[in-house]
Amino acid sequence: MWLLVGLGNPGSKYTRTRHNIGFMVLDALADDLGLTFKERTDYRMSDGSMENERIIFLEPLTFMNRSGSAVRKIADKYAVPPERIIVVHDDLDLPAGRLKIRKKGSSGGHKGIDSIIQNLGSRDFIRVKIGIGRDPLIPTEAFVLSKFKRDEVPLVRDAVEQAARAIACIIAEGPDRAMNKHNA
Repeated sequence: MWLLVGLGNPGSKYTRTRHNIGFMVLDALADDLGLTFKERTDYRMSDGSMENERIIFLEPLTFMNRSGSAVRKIADKYAVPPERIIVVHDDLDLPAGRLKIRKKGSSGGHKGIDSIIQNLGSRDFIRVKIGIGRDPLIPTEAFVLSKFKRDEVPLVRDAVEQAARAIACIIAEGPDRAMNKHNA
């Protein structure tokens, strides 16, 4: 069993913003698999399979900075160890649309990842990072909550598709093989 987590912020105000790319990936994957999410107080969840493995899809609805509480709750409920958790999230330090997989590590300043590390008590979960770029003229907090520019939309669409392929590869072949195939 795997726990697949997409990070973002709840509410229509944040739909299609840079910070919600994790939600975009899970929504696209769930749609491709014909899954629907059930909404609870602090998360949306679905259950399906990929590559002959059971997958729990999770979108925390506690806002980015408190994502870890929902991840911990579901990981505990289904006894999913950190190394079987895949978290999809935005990364300011990667150009828009660029993908990078990491097996473990620090948060790199990402508040959602910080929250997951604190709640799990572990850094040993897999990350699928999708670049959202950076604009030095816009404060970080405002930039991550902004929508993608028109010329970035095709890059993001491609990155969402590539992330879905990378997740399938992680599940089928392991994170090392996925990093070799998908980290540019």
